[in-house]
Order: sequence, then structure tokens, then C-alpha cells
Amino acid sequence: MWGHGAIPQGRCIGVAGAAGAWLRTPLAPGEVITAQSGAFERDPQESSTTDEELSRAGSPGSRGGGSTTTPDYGEKRLPQALIIGVKKGGTRALLEAIRAHPDVRAVGTEPHFFDRNYEKGLEWYRNPPAVCVDQDRNVMPKTLDGQITMEKTPSYFVTNEAPRRIHSMAKDTKLIVVVRNPVTRAISDYTQTLSKKPEIPTFEVLAFKNRTLGLIDASWSAIRIGIYALHLENWLQYFPLSQILFVSGERLITDPAGEMAKVQDFLGLKRIVTEKHFYFNKTKGFPCLKKPEDSSAPRCLGKSKGRTHPKIDPDVIHRLRKFYRPFNVMFYQMTGQDFQWEQEESDK
Repeated sequence: MWGHGAIPQGRCIGVAGAAGAWLRTPLAPGEVITAQSGAFERDPQESSTTDEELSRAGSPGSRGGGSTTTPDYGEKRLPQALIIGVKKGGTRALLEAIRAHPDVRAVGTEPHFFDRNYEKGLEWYRNPPAVCVDQDRNVMPKTLDGQITMEKTPSYFVTNEAPRRIHSMAKDTKLIVVVRNPVTRAISDYTQTLSKKPEIPTFEVLAFKNRTLGLIDASWSAIRIGIYALHLENWLQYFPLSQILFVSGERLITDPAGEMAKVQDFLGLKRIVTEKHFYFNKTKGFPCLKKPEDSSAPRCLGKSKGRTHPKIDPDVIHRLRKFYRPFNVMFYQMTGQDFQWEQEESDK
């Protein structure tokens, strides 16, 4: 229902970056969105254009998570933990931060295995055949005993088949979801698409089925992704809540060390990535990792981060807030966490 088109059998392609925007994907037959129709000013976290650049960061062959170059020792393993979402939520920032931990090895790019490449099989996922183009960017990194293998593909969270497929791989897989205020997430999603396809309609046009009646178009992916409670229901059919960590995309900016403490605890890791690893870049408007001792420059997310959002009609934003409110409340109840998105809105 939420997935993308399949990739032909046997075809090897580069997997740098996110899937891109899904515009106007219709709802499945019989699917109903039940809510009255009624972001992140700038999302520095998620982009498809810098994955290749970031996958080269770090010192080749190092034991730590800062490099995606496969060392000559260790074993290629299937991931024990996955960052499964959400798009434009902060997954790239989280991945880069957790890769600073010496006991984490992570794929720098997005494999899209459980949504696009599943038919290729788990062995391809762990270790694709050597004939593949850009092979060194696809394979799982080698790890030593005690290290964790990770990958992130934000579209997994909204892919109907992903929970079942991941559960079939390993039912004890740990899952991490980075979530943001769904209104600002939707605007950030649209802004990324607009940068690649400047000819697309305005946000206001895409957001409504009927602007006059105020009917939100929940089939547009930029809107649909933010209905977190709807997607979470699918995951809870296969995984207990205790195996899913929800990271606040907002707090990942305002308190990155605090959020990373939760992530490390969840993964059973010693708290090594702390406040000393971060500094706030005033120019970019978000935290950056301080430069490693063996690197000549700080590791900051690329130029595509922090795009300036187009000005959106305040009435449209008001209607979107009204649309999302019941879903947000349901999500808070399901997770046992209050992300205070309504409080953010009242402060604006």
C-alpha cells in the first residue's frame, strides 16, 4: 500500500539517498482516513543528495562507526538495529551521531531492502554479489563481536510489508523512529521535492482535495507520512513497543546529547557519544559533530540541509494542525510519550 515500484530481478544499482517524494499516491481500496481536516521551520536532517558524501566520512578501516569502508577483519552480519523512519524527521543526523560510537558500524547509504529490494533475498542484503555497481556502498560493514550493525531507510516506517519482513529476518530487531511535528515535516518534505522538481504545484494545491471545503488530501505522501499512529499500528502487530524507540526530531536539534543518551541506552551501549561530541553551528542553525582527532574538518550535514521553506498560507497551516491533532493525541497514547507538538504550535 505504501511501497514503491519493484526493481527488476538481478539489476544492481546505486542506493544513495532517499526514495524521493511520492506525489498523489492513492489510498488502497477500502482505506479510510478518519479525522476532521483542520513545519520544523527547516529540516537539516534528511536529504538524498549528501549520502554518498557522508558515506565516505571517517577514517578507512577504523574500528569505530565513523567510516563505511569495510575493514579487513570481522564478519558481515545482518543488522541488529534499524532506523526505520521518518522521512524529513532527522534520521541522517541520528545515523551520523550514532556512527561516532566505536561499537556501531552502519551502512552510510539507504539500502531500501525491505521496501524495494526484498525479492533479492537476505544474502544479497548482507553481501550483494561483487558484480554490482557501487558495491562497497551497498554491503553490510564487517563487525567484530560486540559491535552492532545498523542501517537506516526512512521509508520503511510507511511500507506496509516492512514489519512482517523485518520480523521474519529477526524478531528481536531493535527499531528506531525519529518523529517531528507532522505539519513542519510535511512542509520540509515538500520543500525537498520542490528543490528537485520546481514545476510541481504549490503546497496549498497539493494539500487539499477541496480547498473551499477544507478537505485535506491524506493520500498525498507528504501528508500521509505524518499520520504516525496509523503506521505504528502496523508495526505493533509484529513488534512489542519495548523494541521500538521514538526519538524526537526537535530535541535532536535542541538537546542532541540527551537524545543520543536514550539511543545508546536502548541499544545496550555505553554512553560514549555525549555533549562533548556536538557544537551548535549558528550559520546552519543545527548541531554538528565535532571533528574527530584524525580528521581535518568538523562533520556537519551538507549544503542541502536547512533549506528555506516557501511561505505557506497561515490558514493552510491552521487546517493541517487541526487535521493532525487527533492523530497526534492517539500517537502520544500509543507510545506513552507526549511530543508537545500542540504546545509548539501555541507558542508560534
